[in-house]
Amino acid sequence: MRLYAAVTVSGFKRYATYRVATVAGVFTNTVFGFILAYTYTALWDERPHLGGYDLAQALTFVWLGQALLAAVALMGGGFQEELQDRIRSGDIAVDLYRPVDLQSWWLATELGRALFQLLGRGVVPMGIGALVFELRLPASPLTWLWFLLSVVLAVCVGFAVRYLVSLASFWLLDGTGLSMLSGLLCLFFSGMILPLNVFPGQLGEIARALPWAAMLQVPADVFLEEHRGAGLLAAFAFQVGWMVVLLAAGRVLQSVATRKVVVQGG
Repeated sequence: MRLYAAVTVSGFKRYATYRVATVAGVFTNTVFGFILAYTYTALWDERPHLGGYDLAQALTFVWLGQALLAAVALMGGGFQEELQDRIRSGDIAVDLYRPVDLQSWWLATELGRALFQLLGRGVVPMGIGALVFELRLPASPLTWLWFLLSVVLAVCVGFAVRYLVSLASFWLLDGTGLSMLSGLLCLFFSGMILPLNVFPGQLGEIARALPWAAMLQVPADVFLEEHRGAGLLAAFAFQVGWMVVLLAAGRVLQSVATRKVVVQGG
């Protein structure tokens, strides 16, 4: 555990060195936050209480999305491209010789990256959004704790999804197309484009049951205090359930992929 804690700290420090990229990311998230906020304002003016949210809740959802965009890697990124490159180049063989678990190593790295992105790229846009717009902030101090726990679970679910996508590079010459498809599915089914509560009928039920819902919709609803008591436990169980299933699937796929490693090109 001390080793993986050190890897997490190293992941945090690594991304902390990219100061210019962080500032650019904060600016981008803030700009898109304003664009979405005014779009949501127009939409909710026409359809008040759309999806069960009032305007303040909808605007809070917008800024939560911008705060978690990089931390949960809703558009991909993080360890994914690096792992795919190492598989493609054959450097993954060196990783497999190390006396550490491959999946746990990358998860520890991802947790460090996510913590920095949450602090470096999440706090400022959320703060600006709260200053300019009327947001629905938690009434209970405990809600902040539950929200942070939900974000940790969201990061783990996101990691598990992208780890599966990355392992596909053992069989694909180029995993770019699959990564792009995964990113598009995440944007749509996480609630980044519109809250999943807005999705009609069976589409909404399916979307809320998929793992991507655990990456944004669930943490946002925890923050908005839509889940209380048994509902809060059910929300955490949903995230934990998908995390366990996807991490287990990743471990099985990793075992199959590394049973015989062939370096591309030789």
